[in-house]
Amino acid sequence: MSSKITPVVMCGGAGTRLWPVSRDTMPKQFIPLLGQESTFQRAMRLVSDASVFAPAIVITNAEYRFTVQEQLLAIGIFAQIVLEPMRRDSAAAVAAATELALARDEKAVVGIFAADHVVQDGKLFVETCRKAAVVAAQGRIVTIGIPPTHPATGYGYIRPGEEIGDGARQVAAFVEKPDAHHAAQCLLDGYLWNSGNFIFDAATMRSELEAFDPDVLEPVAEAVAQAKPDLDFLLLDAASFGQAKKISIDYAVMERTQKAAVVAGSFGWSDVGGWSAVWDLSEKDATGNVIDGRGYVLDGVNNLVRSDAALVAVIGLDDVAVIATRDAVLVTPKTKADKVKDMVALITSNGEAEAGAHREIQRPWGKYLSIDMGARHQVKRITVKPGGVLSLQKHYHRAEHWVVVRGTAEVTRNDEAIVVHENESIYLPIGCVHRMGNPGKIPLELIEVQVGSYLGEDDIVRIEDIYRRI
Repeated sequence: MSSKITPVVMCGGAGTRLWPVSRDTMPKQFIPLLGQESTFQRAMRLVSDASVFAPAIVITNAEYRFTVQEQLLAIGIFAQIVLEPMRRDSAAAVAAATELALARDEKAVVGIFAADHVVQDGKLFVETCRKAAVVAAQGRIVTIGIPPTHPATGYGYIRPGEEIGDGARQVAAFVEKPDAHHAAQCLLDGYLWNSGNFIFDAATMRSELEAFDPDVLEPVAEAVAQAKPDLDFLLLDAASFGQAKKISIDYAVMERTQKAAVVAGSFGWSDVGGWSAVWDLSEKDATGNVIDGRGYVLDGVNNLVRSDAALVAVIGLDDVAVIATRDAVLVTPKTKADKVKDMVALITSNGEAEAGAHREIQRPWGKYLSIDMGARHQVKRITVKPGGVLSLQKHYHRAEHWVVVRGTAEVTRNDEAIVVHENESIYLPIGCVHRMGNPGKIPLELIEVQVGSYLGEDDIVRIEDIYRRI
């Protein structure tokens, strides 16, 4: 292998299988499910070995861009953050990654990795990638197959074909997620799980996209050519990108190409596809219970109890998952945890906001937590990072009262500039133009009380914004 792998980490999705912790406003890849770091941060550490990998590309969307940036800063890893203007499925993202990598190096080898998977043996993962890259450099698209440990029905499978050298085999067939009977047969026949991670020669991928789905490649190539810097991000051109065909890379290329190969990876892989998988991967006590947060189990074994806020007590139950957040509680047998996605669909169909939104919302300047809401009032706890500045804005339907409980706020109110210290407050009448920033070195915390006839977030009229959200 003459060049390093250009790792591309895909983190624009919003999964529901780990609801209520994972939601659209903060999906599972950014949540510390196992230990103190998110699966996205763990993935970035895996591809940071400079002897094998070039600087990474992260593909996400505008909604998650500041979360990506903040989590990268927290672990001290640099990456080029590329923003999709809208979701067009994985083929468009792979096409964009291919064009960006070829702009760096016409002989680039690219690795596509998911941000929400977990690898237990990082060294073996890197070595597997190195082997796959040698094969990819010969003009192949190499998928990483996982030797199955049980007849799983939640994964697609790969039927390996003839050996082609360097530890790789041709892909004889891709198999869609099977039923239990066929999954057991796949296990007996030596099939591999399809991890969805793959490594390819960029020029080969471009030619295959051009042959099989030019309706993906051509508009995406134009979107990359017309991309513009946006703060510290690269924003793909929306008009061009929006013309790309919406299709997965599996259907667009992988199941049609004759250049697919597979390398087996025995590095302890999981897509963390549900709460049962979280229990499997977690450290357990003597009774097999996993407790994360304020949880207690009495007369029960092999349970998963996770609470971000409320105290959770479980008595006399075995093999259940109890997941509690500030505004939602999930209780399910671990064997039925794959039904969580169906439950979210049911909740969504009934118009429940908790299906997709957390009460705590991340913003580029910090975060806010909705504490209480009534017909004409809402109470929030707002945290502003040192140096963070909210947009210059006004509201047509509400007034606000701010009470500083920690730190110092620098407030603009119409033509006034006011410094508000701890245990001081300020009133912002309806229609006034206002802004708040944290000039200090510690987080600014305040309680905001909104009063008015309409309290929706779309009653924010932004006039100026350093984060370019106008």
